[in-house]
Amino acid sequence: MSAAKRVQQWATFARTWHIFDCKWQDPYQSAEVIKKYLLGMHKPIYHPMNDCGDVVVCINSREIALRGNDWRQRAYFHHTGYPGGATWTLAWEVHNKDPTMIIKKAVYKAMRGNLQRRHTMQRLFIYPGEEIPEDIVQNVTNQIRQLRLVPTRLDHIDEEEVKKFPKVMDYPTDYVLK
Repeated sequence: MSAAKRVQQWATFARTWHIFDCKWQDPYQSAEVIKKYLLGMHKPIYHPMNDCGDVVVCINSREIALRGNDWRQRAYFHHTGYPGGATWTLAWEVHNKDPTMIIKKAVYKAMRGNLQRRHTMQRLFIYPGEEIPEDIVQNVTNQIRQLRLVPTRLDHIDEEEVKKFPKVMDYPTDYVLK
């Protein structure tokens, strides 16, 4: 086997580390993308019984965006196992308690129930901010593209750039803006 073929085979079977920025992303649409990388569905050797998935690191899970009234209407179910131990918690309460939990539950649900699901979830690292431990940053080699572009906030744009932007109209000097 030539050296080039050996490297190609190693790259196919090796676990690659990917990073995904959850800022302003819908967690349920993002979960479908993350699932493909965790299970290895993006690789040519994918098979449901084959454990060839990669490692995914999610950052900025504190800044996810749910659609419409999902923050107030979506409820998460938990049962302790004891009689009367069922609880339903709203999404905003879950997010305030643990900012990583909504992404974790979305990815777990997206994977469907199989025997490898709990084992595969161990390869998912979720961080509420941009701070990641140095040993994990060293392993990351790929970035997963965001589904939605994150717009730039107006207070983050330079004053010079705002002045250069073409105006639709000029107000009269004696006009009072309300």
